[in-house]
Amino acid sequence: MAKPSVEQIKAESRGLRGTIGDELANSDRFFSGAADKLLKFHGIYQQEDRDARKLDRTADHHSMMIRTRLPGGQLTTAQYIAHDDIADKYANGTLRITTRQTFQFHGVLKGELRETIREINHAFVTTLGACGDIVRNVVACPAPTADPQRRAVQDFALTLTEAFFPKTNAYHQIWVDDEEIVDDHEIDDPLYKKTYLPRKFKIAIAYAGDNCVDVYTNDVGLVALFDDDQQLIGFNLLAGGGMGMTHNNDATYARLADEIAFVTPEQVVEAVTAVVTIHRDFGDRENRKHARLKYILAERGVQWFRDELERRVGFSLTPVKSQPAFAVHDHLGWNEQGDGRWYLGVHVENGRIVDRGAYRLRSGLRAVIERFGLSVRLTPQQNLLLTEIQAEDRAAVDALLDEYGIRRVEAISNARRNALACVALPTCGLAITEAERVFPRVIDQLETTLEELGIPDADITARMTGCPNGCARPYVAEIAFVGRSLDKYTIFLGGSPVGTRLARPFLDLVPLDQLIAALYPVLAAYRDGRETSEAFGDFVMRTGLEELRALIADEWRTLGAYGD
Repeated sequence: MAKPSVEQIKAESRGLRGTIGDELANSDRFFSGAADKLLKFHGIYQQEDRDARKLDRTADHHSMMIRTRLPGGQLTTAQYIAHDDIADKYANGTLRITTRQTFQFHGVLKGELRETIREINHAFVTTLGACGDIVRNVVACPAPTADPQRRAVQDFALTLTEAFFPKTNAYHQIWVDDEEIVDDHEIDDPLYKKTYLPRKFKIAIAYAGDNCVDVYTNDVGLVALFDDDQQLIGFNLLAGGGMGMTHNNDATYARLADEIAFVTPEQVVEAVTAVVTIHRDFGDRENRKHARLKYILAERGVQWFRDELERRVGFSLTPVKSQPAFAVHDHLGWNEQGDGRWYLGVHVENGRIVDRGAYRLRSGLRAVIERFGLSVRLTPQQNLLLTEIQAEDRAAVDALLDEYGIRRVEAISNARRNALACVALPTCGLAITEAERVFPRVIDQLETTLEELGIPDADITARMTGCPNGCARPYVAEIAFVGRSLDKYTIFLGGSPVGTRLARPFLDLVPLDQLIAALYPVLAAYRDGRETSEAFGDFVMRTGLEELRALIADEWRTLGAYGD
């Protein structure tokens, strides 16, 4: 008997219930295939520890990853402390910041899943819609501000989250109330219908001039524009971005969003809702690898998309307005909020909040958040902002973080400060090879190489993923290492340092321990041939990949160079 398709599982799920409630009551450490697919809508991924499986194939090594949903990455003091408590009580003792400004718990056992979700909800946080074929966590520039116009932009993260929240009682009945009441006459979700979206849908909100959210990599991007008096006039609406692809499958590819129209603040929700319905109605429901909104834009064309969007909204579309060139601000270090208070951006390598030896990041963050009653914001660069700090407390905050061995951003190289990595092995089922666990070592090698070349402060953005799905947004990085096979990677070069140009494949099947060595001649050429203030990615594209490949030793070229 053929396994049901994901579309069939969604259609027959009775509002995302499926058999989740029944399977929670059995003694298995894992969920069935159909329930596994529906769990994602509830913010849960079923995973298996592949390291443990290698050591013992007779035991069951399943556990759950839980992702919370935090619009704009904002948490109160109490919510952060609740996450930290849950990490110890039910998970593996760490918190993982994602590139979409959320927290992930790893290692939660099935038997403790309901208690974990319930405690998350008691902190007034949800996991519903953090994963699945649905509008995911809405990201926005996290920098706190006293400017009401800029706060209004950030508030759209919550407004859009509420607009696209799934209309089902299943989540609270299963996880919070522990009493599943199925109404056979329950009305289908008015937006998502029975089968929800063909695939996930991502939204990001940026300020003009600051692309800290990588706005062009999203299904929908909103770029906030202000007039000369710094009053919010509206947003340039972008559509059709996405990072995921599959090796050796030309029908899949990374893509940057197209500029579609300018919308006023009053038109934003209606316009974005219409884009979501276009994805719902025209997205590929046969081939999930071809089901993102970006393929609709690429294949039907931008003009078709504009016409269809205008048909679905109650107003005429206005052409996009000019906007200033982008930069990327990671918001690390000390910054003023504009109301007499300060925020401190703390670097979190690869987003993993953990205590390791003298570097007690997790303990130190908790101590300072509790002592000073600070709010927290997570960033799309997997870092963390401590906010609402009184000016007179700055020295005490620094001293307390020093006590826990937490380095100030000034002591961190640009290469490490810019780096991003996905989780990958051992828990991600899609991972082909390592990312988070090995990337610090790769950055060590990059730092050493840049030091040897006499350019230790080179402001280069490098990212690593364990597979081509692109969770760390590698394809807009200046250097990207994308998992290709066991301990081997495809190297991409030439992305824009401000996230407005895709990188291109440069070398294929490069072993992990040779990644930086293979790039040494390219980095040396950058040192010698760059123009004043020229970014590495811009130098790569000006010089050309083929010319740069000619610098690579034969031993590297035989690893499998791509053509332009």
